[in-house]
Amino acid sequence: MTPRVFLRLGFLLALAFAVAATPACHKDSAPKPLPGSAFNKFFPKAQGGSDVVYTQEKEGFAQAVVKTAGKEVATLSISDVLANPDAVAKFANSTEKIADQPAAPNGSQGTAILVANRFQVQARSSVDSFTAEDRKAWLERFDIGGLKALAP
Repeated sequence: MTPRVFLRLGFLLALAFAVAATPACHKDSAPKPLPGSAFNKFFPKAQGGSDVVYTQEKEGFAQAVVKTAGKEVATLSISDVLANPDAVAKFANSTEKIADQPAAPNGSQGTAILVANRFQVQARSSVDSFTAEDRKAWLERFDIGGLKALAP
């Protein structure tokens, strides 16, 4: 074997070891957001003349609307904020609690809580008559214990 062939072989072996050791080869071990379908069972049930209609689910997110007398009055959602540290940070200095979870306003029409430091649960008014107190009441109807059990 010539020195040139030996050098090429050594380079190829070094390259193979470098590729095998890169984090991209091990990305399956990192936690991933849960599928949106995993959240549907934790939403509040229809009650008091209001219906809950599921409208969207995708990886890490599920959404439903609240309809009263056939009119959309609010949007409810659950987001897996595993890969969104900014979403978690807005609850860091929260002094308000809803359903024993840290709460924070989300714009002028939204209220959110952070469950198990991983799931943002939100109620957003679609009409002015759906007040902050209404948002709080709907947030309290989510199955918080069930969501907590999903977090590792």
